[in-house]
Amino acid sequence: MSSPCPLPCGQAEASGLPAPYRRRRPEHTIAYQVVQQHLETWLAAHREANPDDEPIPGYVERDLRKYLECGILACGFARARCTACGHDFLIAYSCKGRGICPSCNTRRMVETAAHLVDHVFPAEPVRQWVVSLPKRLRYFLIRDARLLNRVVRIALNEMERAIRDHSLGAPGAPGESGSGGVVFIHRFGSALNVHIHVHACLIDGLIGRTSEGLSFHPVQLDEADITAVSEAIRRRVLRLFERRGLLSDDAARGMRQWDHGGGFSVHGAVRVHGNDRAGRERLFRYCARPLFAAERLVWEPGEQRLRYQLPQPGHRGETVLMLTPLEFLDRIALLIPPPRRHRHRYFGVLAPNSPWRQEVTARAGVAIETEGAASPLGPPTGATEEAPSSHPARYLWAMLLARIYEIFPLTCHHCGGEVRLIAFVTEVAPIRQILEHIGEPTKPPRVHPPRAPPGHSDEPRGEDHEEDFIQDHFDHEFDQTVSW
Repeated sequence: MSSPCPLPCGQAEASGLPAPYRRRRPEHTIAYQVVQQHLETWLAAHREANPDDEPIPGYVERDLRKYLECGILACGFARARCTACGHDFLIAYSCKGRGICPSCNTRRMVETAAHLVDHVFPAEPVRQWVVSLPKRLRYFLIRDARLLNRVVRIALNEMERAIRDHSLGAPGAPGESGSGGVVFIHRFGSALNVHIHVHACLIDGLIGRTSEGLSFHPVQLDEADITAVSEAIRRRVLRLFERRGLLSDDAARGMRQWDHGGGFSVHGAVRVHGNDRAGRERLFRYCARPLFAAERLVWEPGEQRLRYQLPQPGHRGETVLMLTPLEFLDRIALLIPPPRRHRHRYFGVLAPNSPWRQEVTARAGVAIETEGAASPLGPPTGATEEAPSSHPARYLWAMLLARIYEIFPLTCHHCGGEVRLIAFVTEVAPIRQILEHIGEPTKPPRVHPPRAPPGHSDEPRGEDHEEDFIQDHFDHEFDQTVSW
């Protein structure tokens, strides 16, 4: 078996062949080092502090442990081979986690955005609505999923009401027209903090139905209209919390009198034109982004601490977060989404049970004709007879990698031939035999056992701990940058 990367990128480009695929090496990233070296210590500390309880949810520990196997050849791999020249290489399995793993989260982000652009949204304007609530109310939303669903429904109803009231030439009957979009529920803020808020990407207008087909009616909103939406959401949410006994009458009355929106914030200034396909995909990627950006996390020189660069200054003017590895794990554990909780949901004419969905999504990527020139209910103008499949399996690993890094791994960089997956290796004996033959480590990186706190031992800094990395170091570092 040949080595995975026999040609440098420069030589491949000079020969006119595609750049070689270089598998990622997560064991060289800082997030992996933190989990590898401090996971057992972090778990032991929490269990010692709470001996009669289960301090760490099971799904959090499972996510972190699966991350330690993500991208590690010793935990299994697929084997790819060129059908022309016989060159082959290995592809490590992923953990498919929804928490800390930068690679799996980036894949999910790109796949979600690609699906929305290619198969869901027509080529009409899209407006992003961002809804934030006061900290006093966020506590209840984190703990009560049904209450969160009700608050999201209130916000969406008020947004649709504003779109309907300010639509240009919209039909009068609500049943004859509607808007729709996708809602992303975020549990995290930019400072690795728990901040539950909503990003809603709604079609900026109404889609009407006539005897001839569908028509689109644009909307015209200004800052005063968005402020009115915020006030309506504020009024209805406070009334909801009163009815459920979560706020007293006096507390709700006081919150209604707070200045500057009383902690309620609705931002709706971001609008992407219907012809800007790349802009819509960037917007969807931003809304589907991971919990944190891996490139902003670095070791603080000379200390056993982490420095996380904030995308913008905090309310105290701070631009960086200084955290110990255990503090970093504490924050990440609170941000990992619970299982069986959708991170994005469809709304309105794009909802799964909407009778409009099939007609609207049939025009994905194509503009809906304006009123007076409505298109028939057949395939949109310019569409091919056989529309591409919208099933998520269409976005293969190779296609997503090409979409992110412009490198297609299933084209041989030796001869330009087609590369196919020929085997999936999961058993221990064949894994060890193949890895020994090509000189790769046969065991995953060692997970450190629990240890005393840093103040009670002279613990070296993570990046200087050479024995932590069983795998060899390479000149090329895989780029895990998330382009938001």
